[in-house]
Amino acid sequence: MRRFNFIRDPGPGSGGSNVESFLRGLDGPACLFLSGQDSGRTRALVTLLHGNEPSGAMALHRWLQSGQHPAVNVVCIVASVAAALAAPLFSHRMLPRARDLNRCFRPPFDDAQGALAEEILEILRLHHPEAVVDLHNTSGSGPAFGVCTHMDRQHDALVSLFTRRLIVSNLGLGALMDISEDACPTVTVEVGGRLDEQAHELAYEGLCRYFLAPQVLDQGATEWGLEVLRDPIRLELNDNVTLTYADQPSPNYDITLKTDIEHHNFGTVSPGTLLGWARGTERGLFSALDAGGRCAVTRLVRIDNGELYPARPLKLFMITNNAAIAESDCLFYAVADDGSAICS
Repeated sequence: MRRFNFIRDPGPGSGGSNVESFLRGLDGPACLFLSGQDSGRTRALVTLLHGNEPSGAMALHRWLQSGQHPAVNVVCIVASVAAALAAPLFSHRMLPRARDLNRCFRPPFDDAQGALAEEILEILRLHHPEAVVDLHNTSGSGPAFGVCTHMDRQHDALVSLFTRRLIVSNLGLGALMDISEDACPTVTVEVGGRLDEQAHELAYEGLCRYFLAPQVLDQGATEWGLEVLRDPIRLELNDNVTLTYADQPSPNYDITLKTDIEHHNFGTVSPGTLLGWARGTERGLFSALDAGGRCAVTRLVRIDNGELYPARPLKLFMITNNAAIAESDCLFYAVADDGSAICS
């Protein structure tokens, strides 16, 4: 059963006056094909894999309203429309009991989210894009960054359209960027917090560069000057561990993280930086695996007299103050304070 609605060259007035009316007009997951001045090449934009991350959809709606034409064909995939429209608007990452769509891009595709991911992959295979950009918002407030599975000049070039910070990670979580290969470089771009006006503006500016540039892949003469963070480790909660956010320990929870913890996004934390409070042992509460599959919990955090601290100088990112996201995904990612992989 086909889940996507296909729309070719929608006119400037077809998207409604705001992003909500634009999404309602799509009537579910949609693939918009925009004809380019060079019809022999195609790029792809994927957005709204998570329904609570509006910047990409807002940027696409703004582009359509502008009446501009891209340099090459662009296939625009807008995925979790129903989750985005579930009240209140842009508050649901996915619908209740549904899997995280950006963890479904590998077999088996045996549920509704898996089938949706499989159809996205089929759309991309059909159009053979020269590049794919997957636009997201971060779970918490913080600066923009790009993510790719391996570093080369093509991925650098794509990320540099949006940001000068690149994370190289091959965690194999089933994200869309896991499909990246030489023939179709694929990057994830996190433009910043979902409530940040600056993130919405960056999404639009980067989208315009991606749509309008005659070339978006490296031509061999450019130094992109990216800050590169390598092989981050995810700190996750163990099953049945409870979490909250407060400015003092909460006796009814196993872990209390400080309410301002997201302010450490992309900053360096020292072993003396208080992250929160914990009742239990590091390995009893958390799980973390390095690139070699070894337990890395005690390389990330330590518990001292009920207080939670970094185990060493670290650079943290993707920190969220949303307990539901922290519980279903992770608390944060970490690299060494100089951006390198955390050694054992």
